[in-house]
Amino acid sequence: MRILFIGDIVGRPARQYLREVLPRIRETRRIDFVIANGENASGGSSIVPSTARELFSVGIDVITSGDHIFKKREAKQTLENMDVLRPLNYGENAWGRGFLIKKINGVKIAVVNLLGRVFMQPIDCPFKSIRELLPRIEKEARIIIVDMHGEATSEKLAMGYFLAGKVSAVLGTHTHIPTADERIIENFTGYITDVGMTGSFDSILGREKHQIIERFITNLPLRFNLAEKDVRIQGVILEIDASTGRCLSIKRLEERREVE
Repeated sequence: MRILFIGDIVGRPARQYLREVLPRIRETRRIDFVIANGENASGGSSIVPSTARELFSVGIDVITSGDHIFKKREAKQTLENMDVLRPLNYGENAWGRGFLIKKINGVKIAVVNLLGRVFMQPIDCPFKSIRELLPRIEKEARIIIVDMHGEATSEKLAMGYFLAGKVSAVLGTHTHIPTADERIIENFTGYITDVGMTGSFDSILGREKHQIIERFITNLPLRFNLAEKDVRIQGVILEIDASTGRCLSIKRLEERREVE
């Protein structure tokens, strides 16, 4: 089973590029299943139903999210009616769900979304939340993919070791900066601290760089517009044994549009 996980999608420039390249990537790399973090997909924050439908139409199967998911009211409809996840550890009273199980080519795949707490907002413990969930989903799916959306590299790596041998992959998102530490922990669990971003790289995390720099200098509130140049897709491709859930390989992916 070949699974592509796409890093944080930032706004319309990223969505347009995915429309151009994702069908080809799925075909040429023989991808069976695509997961993407879409918490910044609608105007750079949250995801509305029309944006989710657009992403599903180009070949994404499941969308995960993070701390920005609730910033648009329309996200409630997205989370409650589509295969779009919010972090599991927001608890049972939040809109939507923190995990799902889909069947692809006769194989069940569980996708779980977690949110870190270090340098982030106060929220339920992600370690306890996934520990409570695992016995339930292990009975249904061999392949379990975890999106660990967090700021601190230590917390994401701790989650990787915490779940080693129990899930197929722990993939970090949120910082938009890819790391070079992909590995397979305990000869079973694929891991990377951050898969990177899909969006403009002539930017600061997908936003126009001059506005961000001005904010650092003045500390005054500013509107951050989406950048549009040097658009790239970043992610990882996982090769997973469908019978055991063991990750056989994890490789980084990056493709870019010709620089304008």
